[in-house]
Amino acid sequence: MSKRVLLLASGTGSLAKSILVAHQEGLIQADFVGLISDKDSPALLLAREFKIPAIYLPILPDRTEWDRQIFEAAEELDPDLIVSVGFMRILAPDFVTHFKVINTHPSLLPLFPGAHAVRDALAAGAEVTGTTVHWVDSGLDTGPVISQRSVSVEPGDDESTLHERIKIAERALIVETLADYGRTGTL
Repeated sequence: MSKRVLLLASGTGSLAKSILVAHQEGLIQADFVGLISDKDSPALLLAREFKIPAIYLPILPDRTEWDRQIFEAAEELDPDLIVSVGFMRILAPDFVTHFKVINTHPSLLPLFPGAHAVRDALAAGAEVTGTTVHWVDSGLDTGPVISQRSVSVEPGDDESTLHERIKIAERALIVETLADYGRTGTL
């Protein structure tokens, strides 16, 4: 039986698009049950384009209420796995203990957690950085690593050029990770 996968995205949906194109091409065996976004983002249009439910849940002044809404929306979709792809919100502890959630991050965790990983790698003088797929726990990018891919820092790199190369590796890595999950049912 095919695994049920829910996507969480906040931005353009480039990672989600890589996943959904790979699924369309038969590389990922899963049922994509929806995409939830906290922003009225291009990711929602992408979900509609791929004919999966698109759910817009804007962040609320009462964060507890928003946490309840996203929990209920996810629970209704009954996913086996939730994949955070550019979802720029920290999920509540009860969410990440109830659901199996993975995330992509633009560094080789545990190095450079947080929202400015590429800038931080450059500031630290790193010669190699990369991307990580990891389990989401209640910390900030602290969950166990599932898979990683290295990216060399080239002379003259700035945050933009390095981040673009990391994004290419990140898209390939999440597709490979989900293809393995679709075949084996485990991560």
